[in-house]
Amino acid sequence: MNHTFANNRIATTPGQTLGRAVLGFALSALLAVGATAAVAADAYPSQPVRLIVPFPPAGGTDVLSRLVFNKIGMATKWNVVVENRAGAGGNIGLDSVATAKPDGYTLGMGQTANLAINPTLYPKMPYNAQKDFTPVALVAAQPVVLIVRNDAPYKNVADLVAAAKAKQLSMASAGTGTVGHLTGEMFARRAGIKMLHVPYKGASPALTDLLGGQTDFYFATPPIAMPMIKAGKVRALAVTSARRMPLLSAVPTIAESGYAGFQAEDWKALVAPAGTPPEVVARLNAEVNKALAQPDTVSKLREEGSEPRGGSAKDLGAFIQSENTRWGDIVRQSGAHVE
Repeated sequence: MNHTFANNRIATTPGQTLGRAVLGFALSALLAVGATAAVAADAYPSQPVRLIVPFPPAGGTDVLSRLVFNKIGMATKWNVVVENRAGAGGNIGLDSVATAKPDGYTLGMGQTANLAINPTLYPKMPYNAQKDFTPVALVAAQPVVLIVRNDAPYKNVADLVAAAKAKQLSMASAGTGTVGHLTGEMFARRAGIKMLHVPYKGASPALTDLLGGQTDFYFATPPIAMPMIKAGKVRALAVTSARRMPLLSAVPTIAESGYAGFQAEDWKALVAPAGTPPEVVARLNAEVNKALAQPDTVSKLREEGSEPRGGSAKDLGAFIQSENTRWGDIVRQSGAHVE
């Protein structure tokens, strides 16, 4: 290849000179955009961040949200304001996130109910769970615990199934379409049993009637089940996670009890409005993962029956999509709906 040199430089035509000038301008523009994004990420947040918890104060989602963001605030000095907006199974609070300005200053703590179950459970939804949010990070997950009264004759899952095949048993739940209700429906189909579903307006009345003998079993969340197990009032037959709960290491999973692959968990995930800048999402994701990796965060989550998750925002997007499909199928099969 021949080159013509002038003053030790490669000679160029006017067209080549113009092309290089354009290329140089384009590269400069790209570098400027990159620098601006980096500055924006470094400057974030420059004002208080609002975290919408779509459930009442002191509930499981609220406690977890405050735990994680208190840890983030201590490490970063961010000012995070937690705002509880309960109602409609979490739909009201999450809708306020979906319609917020996508600047990273309004976030929401979604969960299995409002991101995976409600889109099928409710005939009219105020938001699209897969299009109106930017996934940030999967925060934590906890199994459901299958419990019976301590004086019930069922010592394990096999006993319960055998009894349910001999006569119809009743299952309490904290409400139609809750994770506990749908987990019970999933289990009944796998076990080949029929049951009478008795929905209550909350976990407390459901537990009260279980203890009083009005119902036979209950798929309860760990915060509800653990105090009763420790008090000797209920017996845990199984947990619905893929692995045993550290707090209930002697209690088998349903998968171990003869139903391979069975898994159902109530998970929590941080989301932002669709269109939130990628550099802001990346910063938020990094801080959540750092908080979840702290030993005291892990121990506190496990104390209330949860396991830290973490991972990338992309992974969360794929997870929400798959869970939306899975729980949607369960809702349709159960025939459950909420007007």
